[in-house]
Parts: sequence; structure tokens; C-alpha cells
Amino acid sequence: MKLLLTAFDPFGGERINPAQEAVRLVAEEIAGWEIVKLEVPTVFGESVRAAAEAIRRERPDAVLCIGQAGGRCELTPERVAINIDDARIADNAGNQPIDAPIEKDGPAAYFSTLPVKAMAAAIRKAGLPASVSNSAGTFVCNHLMYGVLHLLKKEYPGVRGGFMHVPFVPEQVTSRPAPSMALQDIARGIEAAIGAIAQHKEDIAAIEGTIY
Repeated sequence: MKLLLTAFDPFGGERINPAQEAVRLVAEEIAGWEIVKLEVPTVFGESVRAAAEAIRRERPDAVLCIGQAGGRCELTPERVAINIDDARIADNAGNQPIDAPIEKDGPAAYFSTLPVKAMAAAIRKAGLPASVSNSAGTFVCNHLMYGVLHLLKKEYPGVRGGFMHVPFVPEQVTSRPAPSMALQDIARGIEAAIGAIAQHKEDIAAIEGTIY
């Protein structure tokens, strides 16, 4: 079994992206699954194309995309991606789409096909804070999640996919009040989430309603 694990490069003036740095620390094999890592650009369109090329090349059994959500204090598996780009800042190529559909003929939203509640529970069992998020935002993270799920629905219906946000790391918050998490803990949380993906083909029943 194989899992494609993606992470973005730094964006928004940040020197690092904790998603990218943590994914580099993730083990190459988890629960018997081979982990294939991919860096994707924080660019509308290009991020989806990079992930699509890797999916077609690697033929994974599951795809987990990781992104930074500065201000969150938990690791948050995302439940849903919506069909809209509405960027508060420009991406790394200077694009800043406003109220633009990701896929003109696509559905309003795609739900993650990963066991998001089991992932959050596994991360908490590992001693780290986690909850299911009901909003992946409207920037490149949501764009990638929607684009990947759209591709999987159309071309690879047997492949599961989804997204998880991670917090800042401490060095990003030295001059601003924001929660953070140690890089090694973020990596450990990602590994716990992957373990849950390997274990659970269907999600667990649990209370995980959140605002974000």
C-alpha cells in the first residue's frame, strides 16, 4: 500500500512552512504503507497539477495533503473543500483570484474520503491536540484539496484523499501572539494520522463538530 503525502513551500512572506518541514521528518513507512513525499508550490492551479502528476505516476492508495494554518492551535484534518478561490493574499506567483470557481462545472463541495474523525482521535491518542475542521479556507489549501478530490472522483474513484492543516512552529511566532507546535510534534501527529488512514477504511462515529 502507498500513500502520497504532499506539503506546500513557504508563502505569505514566511521563511519556512511547517507543513513542508514536518513532512520531511515523517517516516518513509508507516503501518506497512510506503510514504511518497511531494513538495507542491503555493500557487493556484500549479499545486493541483503537481499533485495530479504524482498521483498518475505513483498510483497511491491514498493522498494526504498538508498545509499551514497560522493561528490554529491543533492539527486539523479537513472535512470538506468548497468550489471557490477567494484569496486574501497573493499566492507565490502573484495570483489573487476573487470569487472564482475552482472547477466551473464541478460540485459545490467535496467531502474528504479519509477517516477524519479517526485521524483526529489517533493524533490525540499520541498526546497532541487535534480536531476535525469544517473549513479549509478559500486559499491554495482549499484549492488543492478540492482539485485532488475532483481528480480522484473522476479518474481514480478507489483512491482516498484529503487534507490536514498544521499550526505554526515556535520560530514563526517570536514577534506575534499566535499558538505554535514543535516541528517534531507536528511530524508525529502526521504519522499518527497516517496510521489511522491505514487502519480505518471507514471513519469512526464520534463528536467532532467545530466552528472552523
